[in-house]
Amino acid sequence: MSAELPPVDDLSAPWWEATRERRLLLQRCSGCQVVQHHPRLLCTSCGATDTLEWITASGTGRLDCYTVVHRAPAPGIEVPYVVARVRLAEGPMMLTSVVGTRPEDTFGIDLELDWRPLEDGRHLPVFKVPTVTNTEQGT
Repeated sequence: MSAELPPVDDLSAPWWEATRERRLLLQRCSGCQVVQHHPRLLCTSCGATDTLEWITASGTGRLDCYTVVHRAPAPGIEVPYVVARVRLAEGPMMLTSVVGTRPEDTFGIDLELDWRPLEDGRHLPVFKVPTVTNTEQGT
């Protein structure tokens, strides 16, 4: 998929900078302990503005819903692609994409974080079915 690079502002800069290292950051309110995504100026639970901190996500989640896009919204975007809502292990929902498998095959199983590189060194978080190693298969 090719498109214009996502913009960076003061609020999202730490999040985007972490993607250069392939780390997914979430905000947690140190007051009420609610974890939220996407970056915001205030806690969506208690409204606090001075208690938000960045935490690194575990990188797992489950597919909640999805749609397959067959018509490009702009020139240069390859179709089809999947727009997915994944429930992160930490609680919040994240709009993302499921890659490497048919999305209908991923309901009810854990997904793992993967990364799609951008031209400027940042990465977009996407999710995939976990890779099974030989030790996990019992061989």
